[in-house]
Amino acid sequence: MSFKPANNIQDLQYFGEFGGVNPSISDSSTYTFLSAKTMFDTFEGNADGCYLYSRHSSPSNLYLGEALAAMENTETANVTASGMGAITSVMMQLCNAGDHIISSRTIYGGTYAFFKNFTPKFNIETSFVDITKLDAVESAITKNTKVIYCESVSNPLLEVADIKGLAAIAKKHNLKLVVDNTFSPLSISPAILGADVVIHSLTKFINGSSDTVGGVVCGSQEFINDLRNVNDGAGMLLGSTMDSLRASSVLKNLRTLHIRMQQHSKNGLYLAERFEADGLNTVYPGLKSHPSHELFKTMMHTEYGFGGMLTVDVGSLDKANQLMELMQHKNLGYLAVSLGFYKTLFSAPGTSTSSEIPEDEQLEMGLSDGLIRFSIGLDADIERTYQMMRDCMVKLEILDKERKLKAS
Repeated sequence: MSFKPANNIQDLQYFGEFGGVNPSISDSSTYTFLSAKTMFDTFEGNADGCYLYSRHSSPSNLYLGEALAAMENTETANVTASGMGAITSVMMQLCNAGDHIISSRTIYGGTYAFFKNFTPKFNIETSFVDITKLDAVESAITKNTKVIYCESVSNPLLEVADIKGLAAIAKKHNLKLVVDNTFSPLSISPAILGADVVIHSLTKFINGSSDTVGGVVCGSQEFINDLRNVNDGAGMLLGSTMDSLRASSVLKNLRTLHIRMQQHSKNGLYLAERFEADGLNTVYPGLKSHPSHELFKTMMHTEYGFGGMLTVDVGSLDKANQLMELMQHKNLGYLAVSLGFYKTLFSAPGTSTSSEIPEDEQLEMGLSDGLIRFSIGLDADIERTYQMMRDCMVKLEILDKERKLKAS
């Protein structure tokens, strides 16, 4: 691909109020006007560059939004207080009572709960499908369908969406394709592949320091204007606004995203290859054994690799918990949800980030009790990390055999 997302971020130039190399932070909730007419014009959306109230917009938020739009190659973007703030405002903007959504069945638990439990109160229904089967997606379309929703790389099963194929279906049936790209920033550019709206939880890889919650909606100027409309915009009226101080913090971290994603991916591939060679049930898009490995290669910006997320199925929840506790004890990472931190994070998603999904549906989609989701960190010596993780696994096997001998 000729599009270079990191270049688009790097080429943006913002100076602070006094010539600072970082833009000044707009630490105000409201803004003054020299004339009453300018205030009126701003309320009506007719005074470009004027700020009224920080729930509407602020310079700090616009700087970050502009940088993220450049990264995703969309006309503009709107930052939000969380990833769920981005998802919920987009879906409530695109859908009315009586409308229908088609969603991947393997998505973040909070998104699943929103579609399954919350939107039906507004008479908006969702069909959950295997997003890797384009015929299943097209078969689910009804006369009321408005949106196809998916994650580029799904949470937590790491299924890969054929964004070009989904975009063709969406275009054919006059639907909107909304893609959550949280797991694969820089690696995949959904808008280039045909997505109408691209969403991120900025909390994860983009911010990268696990100290901020945030989200973004990247899309056309028309759609973002609709989202921000003071009369009927879901982004405006639901109040999912990012704080200016947080926006400034995320913008600073965004500038190192390309370096961090390269290291996350390098470490992820190294561990995945070794875990698989050890006979562990390992899923990672960079492995040839991944069913969508070749598809991912057709979509990716190769310099950023296959991402920092992998899963290992150790067979049971009890074993998964013991292994994670042991790895944390050995300072190999943290038993914690979320992802994109400098330190490796691991959790059993069936009882954490995907716990909103009923057990029978988890089983149907292949989410087992023993599945551990790893967000691989920025370790400088990944060979040492692997050896220490392997030692933990061997120790667990020895303890398991000793327990079985005692029981017999």
